[in-house]
Amino acid sequence: MSRATIIVLVVAVVSLSAAALWMVFSRDAVPVVTDPAPAADDVQRRQRAEEFFGGDPERDVRGGQEMKPRW
Repeated sequence: MSRATIIVLVVAVVSLSAAALWMVFSRDAVPVVTDPAPAADDVQRRQRAEEFFGGDPERDVRGGQEMKPRW
């Protein structure tokens, strides 16, 4: 190997290591704060979706019905 090749490899390894460390130990990292209670709007949306998609709990749908072909 030539001297230039070794220098390029060393510079590449050092710069990649520095970039990886910078990404892992970023000082601008902001902790994620989760909202402990959902907003009232979210609760209303969830209730509306449950009413719309909920179906009939009294109806037995385990067996199902075969679909008829359209032809």
